[in-house]
Amino acid sequence: MPRQSETSVPRSTGTASPYDVARWCAGNGWPVHPLAPGRKTPAANCPTCRVEPHSPQDCPCHPAGRWCHGFHAATTNPALLDAWWGKHPTLGVGVSCGPAGLVVLDIDAHSAEVPDRNRLLPGIPIHESVNLTGLASGFDTLALLAALRGRRSPADDDSTLRVRTPSGGLHVWYRTPPEGPRYRSSVGSSPKTALAWQVDVRSTGGYIVTPATPTSAGMYSPVGAARLPAILPDWLAAELQRTGHPVDHRPAQVTPPRPGSPRPARQRAHRLLEPLLDQVKDCAAAPEGTAFTEKLNRAAYTAGGLIASGHLTDSQARDLLTAAADAARPHRSRHSHSVITSALSAGASRPLHFKGRP
Repeated sequence: MPRQSETSVPRSTGTASPYDVARWCAGNGWPVHPLAPGRKTPAANCPTCRVEPHSPQDCPCHPAGRWCHGFHAATTNPALLDAWWGKHPTLGVGVSCGPAGLVVLDIDAHSAEVPDRNRLLPGIPIHESVNLTGLASGFDTLALLAALRGRRSPADDDSTLRVRTPSGGLHVWYRTPPEGPRYRSSVGSSPKTALAWQVDVRSTGGYIVTPATPTSAGMYSPVGAARLPAILPDWLAAELQRTGHPVDHRPAQVTPPRPGSPRPARQRAHRLLEPLLDQVKDCAAAPEGTAFTEKLNRAAYTAGGLIASGHLTDSQARDLLTAAADAARPHRSRHSHSVITSALSAGASRPLHFKGRP
């Protein structure tokens, strides 16, 4: 767990290499994994892992020192850091939030249709007397939640590490006490588990892009003076509790497919996912008002559960989801990519298994 006396990210991020950042993270006890060069998504799996569905926990690539399966491969092993970033210096850096004991609020500033006022803060009805004129992003909903609790918005919390994203969003990093509860990841558009509209939670079952990581869209840059995460405020812990984010301390146990039955299971996985993908594609009939984000989130969350149970590979799921999203909203690929990545991570914490006959 990081402490304020531990290694802090260099003040000048322009000269910090991904290798420097990876070592900084590992020095603070945060497991890291490679991101594809210039992107915020995990580096590609090996050819075998791309075509053969299996549990990440049982993947032979990890003992062999390969980075397959994204945050499941995250490590603090210096030898692997040398092998990965030493030989591939253009790889980006992601942190597996759960094992690191991190809770990161990912505040989005994307242009999107604002939902009904009673869906802005799940579980909190907002009276008609509250003026919501100008509300347009996760910055606004998080500020609204904080105001209702008589607190300062985490976006303005200068006691903790905050990182500006290339799209204009903000990552607010917190850490949980060593024996404290752990929390699941979620996306702000989720109808089931969400903290606030356009505010994703990155924790167990998710990862976060590190500060000083360059992408084709720009750099992830620290904001303010703080360079380490502060302890998660009690009021935010209470809100995560209220919105169903706590998870068991024990890591999720992923059961691999039954021997000899991968093909029927894979077919059932596709049958389960296809109607959800069709709902996403159907959004192409209208430019707005179709709940596109919610439908894409639902499909990706389901796909994440199918990946975790070994019925789909990450690359297969991403290909299907991206194709459906691009068919419906070809000019919103960045937004779609963000929704897919977040929902896949959240869905991975709840593996989907099939019972009975196919």
